[in-house]
Amino acid sequence: MAVTNGNGTKVEEQDESEIVLSVRDVTVAIDDKLILDKLSLDIKRGEILGFVGASGAGKSVLLRTILGLLRKQSGTIKLFGVNVDKASDIERLRIDMRLGVLFQHGALFSALTVQENVQVPMREYLDLPKKLMDELALLKIELVGLPPDAAQKFPSELSGGMIKRAALARALALDPDIVFLDEPTSGLDPISAAEFDELVVKLRDTMDLTVYMVTHDLDTLFTACDHVAVLGKKKVLVEGTIDDMLKSEEPWVKSYFRGKRARQLDLAARA
Repeated sequence: MAVTNGNGTKVEEQDESEIVLSVRDVTVAIDDKLILDKLSLDIKRGEILGFVGASGAGKSVLLRTILGLLRKQSGTIKLFGVNVDKASDIERLRIDMRLGVLFQHGALFSALTVQENVQVPMREYLDLPKKLMDELALLKIELVGLPPDAAQKFPSELSGGMIKRAALARALALDPDIVFLDEPTSGLDPISAAEFDELVVKLRDTMDLTVYMVTHDLDTLFTACDHVAVLGKKKVLVEGTIDDMLKSEEPWVKSYFRGKRARQLDLAARA
């Protein structure tokens, strides 16, 4: 069924039961500076969304607002069909347990081992015996492709790629339904970044995850993302598949997705 959005454009109405995250007319200002202005966005179950935009446009601001780390001035955010502003404490707790987050640069606790870092959400939300938490943490560590001996290492002993994987293991600690990844391949070499992208797709397929990924990595957008949303002018300018991005005449989108490097990636992906 076609409906008309605020820009007068006809779009297909989505089945609400398939929408994991719904953002409607969200406005966020920081120190009286308007960052997001009536922004709307949906993410469907099982989708890997790449959220992209110019530096400073507000990508991480929206992520933190969705997670409740920043206050919005207006608008509605629904997770799993529940308006988070109207959720009871019990409903909010249940929602939080269905979310996993990988913050930019990993944000591991430096004084904790990898295994202890992965156990942080378990200690926060569950009441489990230590032996069981140890076994579950080792399972998550193996799941993200880290060797068993990484469990007893501290973040300072890990490479950049291992830190990202350890942070992903922590994000998966409670078997979430949706994971939020903030620049997950930032700072990684091309091979490590490609391997991480492959891991995310594999985990989505095997764990039935929905993935919200803030990124600027063209390789990731071309190879891992089912859907792309572009932030600009304080709103979502364009959203759709990579093919939609390549056809867009929006100046920033055109420059970003049809520049020299993007064309090379597109040719490689289609080869």
